[in-house]
This record gives sequence, C-alpha cells and structure tokens, in this order.
Amino acid sequence: MNENIQPLNPIAFSLGPIEVHWYGIIIGCGLALALFLAIREEKRRGLPKDTFADLMLWAIPIAIISARIYYVIFEWDYYQDHPGDIVKIWNGGIAIHGALIGSVITAYVFSKMRGISFWKLADIAAPSIILGQAIGRWGNFMNQEAHGGEVTRAFLENLHLPDFIINQMYIDGTYYHPTFLYESLWDFAGFILLLLLRRVNLRRGEIFLSYLIWYSIGRCYVEGLRTDSLMLGSLRMAQMISIALIVAAVIIIIYRRVKKTSKARYLDLEN
Repeated sequence: MNENIQPLNPIAFSLGPIEVHWYGIIIGCGLALALFLAIREEKRRGLPKDTFADLMLWAIPIAIISARIYYVIFEWDYYQDHPGDIVKIWNGGIAIHGALIGSVITAYVFSKMRGISFWKLADIAAPSIILGQAIGRWGNFMNQEAHGGEVTRAFLENLHLPDFIINQMYIDGTYYHPTFLYESLWDFAGFILLLLLRRVNLRRGEIFLSYLIWYSIGRCYVEGLRTDSLMLGSLRMAQMISIALIVAAVIIIIYRRVKKTSKARYLDLEN
C-alpha cells in the first residue's frame, strides 16, 4: 500500500511558465489574517489609522529578507556552491528567528519615527504574529519539510491524525514525525492564550514578552525532534536562541516590575 501513496502537489496552479506554490499562498494567507487582526486591535487601542498597514509595508519584506539571510548563513556550505538557489524561497528555507529579528528592529525604528510606544505596537502584534506562524507551518507541510525523525504508520495513526496528514508524512519510503503540526497546534494555543492575556491588562510589553516565552518553549521542544535543524557546531541554533529568549523575556519582565519602569498597561489608550 505504501508504494501507492502520492504526496500532495506543492504547486497550486500555473500561470504560463510561472508556478504558484502552496507554500507562498499559505504564508500569504497567514500574513493577511495577521494584519487584519492587528488593524482591528489598532482601532480599539486608539492608534492612528493605518499604523499597522504602514508598518507592514516595511516589516514584511524586511522580515522575509532577514529570514532568508539567516537561513542561508547557516546553510552556506550548500549555497556557496549553488548561489542561484539563494533567492528560491518558494522551495522553503526561511528561518522564523531571522524574521523576528528583522521585524522587531523594523518595528522599533518605525515606532520611534511615528512617536508611538514600541511596547504598545509589540503587544498588539503578538497574537497576530503567533497566529501567522501557526498558519505558516502548513506551508512546510505542503513541501514535506520541517519534519521530525522516523516513526511508524501505527504511531501516526495512534495520534488520530487524518489520512491526508499521515500520507504526507510518508517521504521516500519512510514515515516521519509531523513536527510542523506539533508547532502549529502549540502556536494556535498560544494565540488563544495571548487573547486571554489582553483581558488581564498586563503592563505594557508583557503580552509580547509572554509571546516570546510561550513560542520559545514550544519551539525548543519541537526543534529537538526535527532532522533539519540549523546547526552551529553540535548545537541546534533554534534551541539556543529559544532558551536565550525565554531567559531574556523573564529578566525583562522582572526588572521592569521591580524598577517600576512601566506604569502603562495594555488597555490604556494613550500612545
């Protein structure tokens, strides 16, 4: 039976010589939904109209570029011999930590230029970011990438997964952990958690910092199961960065509360 399993077509449709991949469509849908939610919350929190639309004009392309650069740096042994493949992001190969670095720097500069609190922007954006990540992982699913180690079909069936997921995890004669799914579900749960934290009215910046903690805990675990980790020597970079983000976020929360450097709260309307 296994020999007859056919993977899902990663190409959604073609426009003449141009092939439109599901990977790009799914990533685009995740970004669109994330922006929609941020714009809705922007109005509720009293920010100037089109704040996030203007921010995304810069943040999205910079995040994509920085995500690709980050990935290429750690896979340079391959790309130095295949420089033409560097721009082929439709084949996968963008690193979320690179995207976060680029987008956070962009948002910080943008907030200073607009005279808006960076922490306020970050808090509003946090649920949108993790929702976009949850959706984006399904692009990895279509490309049969970002999976874990070998498992049996029985193992996957015991997880009560639908056949289309189990079959897509059959790659070159072997079944693999659907780590894309583990991370996607973790991110969806984080999205719900962050929406609930909005009602707690935390100090400004703490929703975003909570996002960093939640996402990093899940990513650190899932990364340990994956077979395609970006490495620095014997260390998995995503795990190292995740641990660093958790520690940094906890320290920042404690420091700001002890020093009382942030009196503003999430539900406050002033910039």
